[in-house]
Formats: sequence, C-alpha cells, structure tokens
Amino acid sequence: MIIKRFLPLRLVAALWVALVLCLMAAGPARAESIAVQRASLQSDGSGWALDARFEFELNSNLEDAVNKGSPLYFTTDFELSRPRWYWFDEQPVSVSQSIRLSFQPLTREYRVSTGGLQLGFASLNEALAVIKHVTSWHVIDRNQVHTGETYTASVRMQLDIALMPKPFQIDAVNNRDWNLSSDWKRFTFTVTERAK
Repeated sequence: MIIKRFLPLRLVAALWVALVLCLMAAGPARAESIAVQRASLQSDGSGWALDARFEFELNSNLEDAVNKGSPLYFTTDFELSRPRWYWFDEQPVSVSQSIRLSFQPLTREYRVSTGGLQLGFASLNEALAVIKHVTSWHVIDRNQVHTGETYTASVRMQLDIALMPKPFQIDAVNNRDWNLSSDWKRFTFTVTERAK
C-alpha cells in the first residue's frame, strides 16, 4: 500500500526532471530578428526621403547559404497613413525596396545590388553594413501629402523568402533559421511645408 502511494509522486518528479533536461538540451529559445535602431524622413527637393538604420546578424545557416552562392534578399517596407474618423485610414504611400546580397566565388567578393546599382565588398561584414543602413531612399512625393497634416510613418525590414530560388522557399517554410524580420517601427511625420 505504501509503495502505491509514493509511485505517483515519483512519477511526477521523474517527468519534471525529464522536462527540465529536454529544455536544457534544446538550449535557449532565441528568435533571430532585425532591430530598427532609428528612422527619420528628410526633405529631398521633390518630396521626402527615408534614412533608417537596422541591426541584425546572419545566423550560421544564412551565412553558409550566401557563401555557397545562394543570394539573400532584404526587403524594406515603408508606409504612410493618416487616421480618418469617417472611413478607413488614408494610406497615401506604401513602397518597398529590395536589396540583393550575393557572393561571387571566382572573385571572392560579396555583392550588394539594388535596381541597377551594384557594389562589391571584400568581406561579408562590409556588405551587411550597407544593407543595414538605408539612406536617402525617396519614399514620399510632395503631392502625396498635405501641409499641416500629421501622418504615421512605418518602416520594417525582412529577409524576403519569396524572392529566393524555389528549393530555398520550400526549406524556409519548415526552418526557423530563415525567419529574419523586424517589427514595424512607427513614428509621426508632420508636413510643415512642402518639399522644394
């Protein structure tokens, strides 16, 4: 009778020990993410341009993928909205920009390209430094906003799986190592005068 009373307690204790050991073996849960360190809008003559700085590191799987010749695409999204009490929020601006990171084994050079511009770098850290700093990206035309109005500007960056080759897209669905993104960074933008 005494053995039967203590058996459930021993079983519970054994389950707790097994659970703790499993959690310790799995290691700390660490979500890779991109941090938006700062973001601001500057007048650029025909409207406003975004300057933003992001912080992130590539995990070993992403670094291996680049070094083996698979390009990575980082997409920066920018939105401008203004609440309206009578209808949905007005969203005069919603734009995206993608930057491609690749490695050329013959020249041992990392390349960062966007649009028609392509830059070469000797190291991965130098190439990532360019990707992490979005500068003078024209996002708002002066006719898209009204003087005196206050808007909410939002910016984020993410590793864009949709632009990668199909085999990597399939692998990324089941692999957390390919999830690299930031939350939306929101800040207010008041149009004091039109850009000249």
